[in-house]
Amino acid sequence: MAMTDSTGSTWRYRWAHRQNDRRQRAFRLADEAWRRRDDELRRLRTLAGSFHGSVEAGAGLPVELAPGEVVFWTLPAAQLVEVRHTAVLPAPELTVDPEPPVVRPRRPEGVKVVDAGLAVLTNRRLVLLGGRGRRDWTYGRMTGLSHDPGAPVTLIQVLDRRRTSGLLLPTGAVADFRFKLTLAFADAIEQRAAVVAQLDELIAEHEAVRPARPAVLTPAQARVSALLPGGRRTVAVGAALALIVPAMLFESDPPVRPGSDVASAATPAATATATPAPPPIAPAVQVKPRPTPQRTRTAPTTAPSRSAAPQPAAERRCGAPANPYGYDFCGGQRIRKPAAGICDWFECAPGFWSGRGWLVQCRDGAVSLTGGQRESCAANQGYRRTFWT
Repeated sequence: MAMTDSTGSTWRYRWAHRQNDRRQRAFRLADEAWRRRDDELRRLRTLAGSFHGSVEAGAGLPVELAPGEVVFWTLPAAQLVEVRHTAVLPAPELTVDPEPPVVRPRRPEGVKVVDAGLAVLTNRRLVLLGGRGRRDWTYGRMTGLSHDPGAPVTLIQVLDRRRTSGLLLPTGAVADFRFKLTLAFADAIEQRAAVVAQLDELIAEHEAVRPARPAVLTPAQARVSALLPGGRRTVAVGAALALIVPAMLFESDPPVRPGSDVASAATPAATATATPAPPPIAPAVQVKPRPTPQRTRTAPTTAPSRSAAPQPAAERRCGAPANPYGYDFCGGQRIRKPAAGICDWFECAPGFWSGRGWLVQCRDGAVSLTGGQRESCAANQGYRRTFWT
């Protein structure tokens, strides 16, 4: 026997089951993405605090270390590259990117490989021990540093070398190398505390946007509009059409009623055409005397009817659902603080009010406050378009 609620209907139970299942799946996806980023941030924070080199790590390397120089990291599969056309690189920064872009194993245009060998990262310099000799990049003489966002190439400019050079690394070692190079450079200029503070701030900001588990919906919360395909959006479109169609009909030419001014003006002409009159009697004499006061009486009667037409129906929306807040897809200003009752007119995504961006529509039709973020609408099939006001 099918379960029924106090109203004797079973569709409410099906609605509650679908909504709860959808919300739980969206929450699990958002929570998994949040945990991956949290683990990576905490791993980088631990590495920044325990990043120390040793002299023993340089034992056996074909390079002579200076007094007080220690080895942080080594990589045997590095290639030395040079730039054919020298350009000014940006100054080295201590910015940490916890989500580095995905790089492809390719060599950018204008960059040529000139040697290959062992890359060594110390607390004073970056060294490549290649087959043709040794190439050093000392931190104290470094004037430019650039990481290619789409290729595993890092270019470096120093004071004592005119040509820009750098390293081409395996894609799997790019993220680790770039972060450790940032730590080594920060340690050389005594700014490692700034990198650690930056990571602590990123962890605190990420903790504040942790996805909240959605509340369980009950059958009693189901609305009658859920029975229609499209739900509230279908009802809103139907209401808009109910307002637009009468307005369009009102703007069209009204029918001619018997006894009106138009009918009375047309009747003599029709009679004169149907019944031939003698030449001395002109039809124009019968049509011409139309009293002017009658037009002044009919104009006030028609004007209030046009002013009473439902003008909000003609309001632009550019495909946005009907709503009393004027939110549309036509352009204007982004909506960072939507109205409190927005979820009564739109299908809000789970954890809607915990978003930290502007109002957008996702591909599944739900609205979200994740505009401008890298994972906007990640749990709702991705970003579709932005609301404006």
